[in-house]
Amino acid sequence: MGGAAQGPSAKNITIKTRDEIQIMAAANQIVAEVLVMLEDAVEPGITTYDLDGMAQSLCEKRGAKPAFKGYRGFPASLCVSINEQVVHGIPSRKRKLKKGDIVSFDFGTIYQGYFGDSAISVAVGRIDDEKKRLLAVTEASLMAAIEQIRPGNRIADIGAAVQGYVEQHGFSVVRQFVGHGIGATLHEGPEIPNFVQQGSSPRLREGMVVAVEPMVNVGTAQVKVLADGWTVVTQDGRPSAHFEHSIAVTEDGPRILSSREKFVVEAKIA
Repeated sequence: MGGAAQGPSAKNITIKTRDEIQIMAAANQIVAEVLVMLEDAVEPGITTYDLDGMAQSLCEKRGAKPAFKGYRGFPASLCVSINEQVVHGIPSRKRKLKKGDIVSFDFGTIYQGYFGDSAISVAVGRIDDEKKRLLAVTEASLMAAIEQIRPGNRIADIGAAVQGYVEQHGFSVVRQFVGHGIGATLHEGPEIPNFVQQGSSPRLREGMVVAVEPMVNVGTAQVKVLADGWTVVTQDGRPSAHFEHSIAVTEDGPRILSSREKFVVEAKIA
């Protein structure tokens, strides 16, 4: 779940022990399992409310709590954002997925006192070529950013990787909402923008854990918040995509705590 951009700061950055990172890995693997389940459940006609219930049920079955439910008043466990909705979409009994939609799922957990947070965007049936390219570019920009998550690099290196990749492919990055540090609270320092901010940029240190989440629009980068106080949409009504991983900074490079690989492989075997 992205936060509103405030500007670069080295405040509230916490360094985690190896044991804490192991707990965060467990928290994030529950998130990963939920996201794989949701992707498999996507089909025309299913309501976003039903998807929210599925996410909460599996989370609780794994011994965790949904991180977003009640967070600053958010009314659901799962953020479901469709087409022009960028982030923080609220599930509804009335909203059904339709063929040709793209839908973003953002989910978080609290497990043994630590948070997990990750997001994916997926197609509902066949989608047009522009939406296919949007999904591919957004996910690839996240992977380009993750390559920068090494001790000694700066937060600005992450944003530069996302912005450079996205703009090279003709899309735009949202600037009003950003990624964040994560640990015993959902939103810690530092901010992780998907663009290069002005001002000093903190260096990455071993033991930091960050949630990197490119929010990429087909058209304008400008967004607005709807009257519900949560749902963020593109100002021009064109599609948006959102991918996110929680990553630990280690001496060996980035460790993706929310990797879905294990559950994707298990689903294929099953």
